[in-house]
Amino acid sequence: MNRFFSAVLALCSFLLTETSYAQSPVSRPWNANWIAAPNDPGTGYGVYYFRKNIDLAVKPASFIIHVSADNRYKLYVNGTLVSLGPARGDTYYWNYETVDLAPYLVAGKNTVAALVYNEADNRPEAQITLRTAFIVQGSTSGEEILNTNNTWKCTRDKGYQPVTGFFAASTGELVDMRQSVHGWMTAGFDDNSWPQAANLFGGRLKGGGDGYGWMLVPSSLPQMELAYQRLPVVRKATGISLPATFPAEKTTITIPADTTVSFLLDQTYLTNAYINLNFSKGRDAGISMRYAESLFDDVKKYGDRKGNRNDVDGKDFKGRKDSLISDGSTGQSYTTLYWRSFRYILVTVHTEKEPLVIDDLSGVFTGYPFKFNAAFNTDNAEIKKILDIGWRTARLCAMETYWDCPYYEQLQYIGDTRIQAMISYYNSGDDRLARNAINLMDHSRITEGVTQSRWPTHSTQIISTFSLWYIGMLHDYRMYRSDSSFLKDKLTGERAVLDFFSKYQGADGSLRGTPYWNFIDWVGGKGWDFAMAPKGSDGASAILDLQLLMAYQWAAELESGMGMPAYAALYRQKAAQLKQTIQAKYWNASRKLYADTNEKDVYSQHANSLAILAGLVDQKDLPAVCNNLLKDNSLTQCTIYFKYYLHQALVKGGLGNDYLKWLDVWRDNIKMGLTTWAEISDLPNSRSDCHAWGASPNIEFFRTVLGIDSDAPGFCKIKIEPHLGDLTNVSGEMPHPNGKVAVAYTLDGDKWKIKIVLPAKTTGTLIWKTKKYQLKAGENEYVLPTTLSAR
Repeated sequence: MNRFFSAVLALCSFLLTETSYAQSPVSRPWNANWIAAPNDPGTGYGVYYFRKNIDLAVKPASFIIHVSADNRYKLYVNGTLVSLGPARGDTYYWNYETVDLAPYLVAGKNTVAALVYNEADNRPEAQITLRTAFIVQGSTSGEEILNTNNTWKCTRDKGYQPVTGFFAASTGELVDMRQSVHGWMTAGFDDNSWPQAANLFGGRLKGGGDGYGWMLVPSSLPQMELAYQRLPVVRKATGISLPATFPAEKTTITIPADTTVSFLLDQTYLTNAYINLNFSKGRDAGISMRYAESLFDDVKKYGDRKGNRNDVDGKDFKGRKDSLISDGSTGQSYTTLYWRSFRYILVTVHTEKEPLVIDDLSGVFTGYPFKFNAAFNTDNAEIKKILDIGWRTARLCAMETYWDCPYYEQLQYIGDTRIQAMISYYNSGDDRLARNAINLMDHSRITEGVTQSRWPTHSTQIISTFSLWYIGMLHDYRMYRSDSSFLKDKLTGERAVLDFFSKYQGADGSLRGTPYWNFIDWVGGKGWDFAMAPKGSDGASAILDLQLLMAYQWAAELESGMGMPAYAALYRQKAAQLKQTIQAKYWNASRKLYADTNEKDVYSQHANSLAILAGLVDQKDLPAVCNNLLKDNSLTQCTIYFKYYLHQALVKGGLGNDYLKWLDVWRDNIKMGLTTWAEISDLPNSRSDCHAWGASPNIEFFRTVLGIDSDAPGFCKIKIEPHLGDLTNVSGEMPHPNGKVAVAYTLDGDKWKIKIVLPAKTTGTLIWKTKKYQLKAGENEYVLPTTLSAR
């Protein structure tokens, strides 16, 4: 059995134990060294193994260490995997994990070993690096026996080479098993020929030195989930007849000598997983595994066009690749250094003079260990399917950071992350990844004050409009989480962002010449330029002005809530000026719409959605604006991403009862065989099949349909305003900082039976049509007539 997989279950059982240590930073200076392979610059691609043997008189009850590496490590004790890391950050905040090794240690001889790899120029875009290095620091003097220094041994595995080709999420790997090192992590391995590791310099906690090297901080995240996963289906096979049980069950297959075969495996849904391949014999045989989200139509004719994601006949395969060369021995084992994202795997084998035996092929799912702690109970199968797909999408876009997509980029963009954090609040209640994201975005700010569009990343990209959504993230956190102290040191960054934008405001407050990429949404049409909104002859854009207005409004609330009235007053003043300017410049009273430019010759759902959310639309005009949003096809239409804001605007406009009628793009995804939500609404041409910014229904089924929302900072007051549409029997619950909020709505004849349970230390309001009912902590029950049905 593959050693990586055999260690997975032990690691999974240990995750909760390890997490409890990860929150406590080490206060005393470290005396361990960063170590590396001797006479190796550490800046090129390479896979390295580190080992140290220790003797213990008795099995310890506790043995806590702190561990990190550049780029990444896999840590083993006596052949068992105990930790993966480090969680991604930057050199100013370089994470270390804290691990209790005691469960894996024995009385007598023990071997602690680590695989450390650096993909160098082929590394993921999100991977920041200084050079290849490894460090272990014992938590107390007794555990310092494992401190890294030149008592450790190190060697490079010469069997690894990168498979080139651009993927922002990294490329593949070629492993020549004839040159690779086997069994290096086991206690019985002979490492006498290995050289001593080289000392680089001492480990330094952040603030404990002059800032050179890695500034170490404790990871605030748990270890990622690892769960055994088999590939259930063979869709095609060429040159070989495969047993019916392969690969759904562990089944041995033999590829004869001098033969080339291939077979297409289907996970049946998109996943992120480490691939484990066990094989024997077949010296010099070549094995390749290629991974894809979906197959493509005729590439020469149609480029990257995709059809139904379930179809494989007549399709072309494109995707990243891992390759192996067999050394001919029995019991060879391979696990990808990093996990792969895929639905389909195309396996190709070419044998030379002897047959190759595939002993097993399986996977280990991985992701941030979110648990779905919400419930939506209904007989509507479509709602259940949309929720399931949305949760899978959110999970595949969450690891040590949130990211836009698992297959292509793995980059934590603010625009995506704002929605992803809200899904976490509503579906899981675990806010650690959201806090980590907010911290990272704050770290990304450049000297001009604006954040980078994504962080971490080893190249610079600035989407200035995403800095405004970052302020929205801060406001979201304040409303849905009770820890306002977390936000206090973020106000400096919020002010820096707004100061950046203020430099580009004219005398009337309107933005002109805002630098960098002003991304709004992946749409085209008149005036739109590479997803940037139209600008008028005066250089201004209604959509940018509206985003800035909302940021001022959020900032005023944040500052006021943190006891900074002067800043709050300043931002309210700036917001008031912008409101007047936007109303005068962009409102078209005859069309009942806000234009995108001062010429009033182009209109969008985007501008009018933001105008509603910013509170600009007069109540008497609100029905007309909402009607135009839904029915005027001349407006530039929002894609699946920006529908998050469109739908909130329509609900604010009083149309929430129609929410289930607005989900056609998600229905189209399902019809096209997607098992996660695509990046854009143009499904045949969507690059990515998995973008969590499209999973907003996992928020709105709870916030809009069940009607559960925060009504005060910290979620200390709860608003219940359901929009049930045609549903007559529905219930659900969602996590809350003080417990859970549960609701149930049942139509019984001409009466609605309503039950609402609020957590301790909270109060709330039920809004049922135009009437309000006060809610207390605990159970609240009402029987209301159908004439007061929610609208």
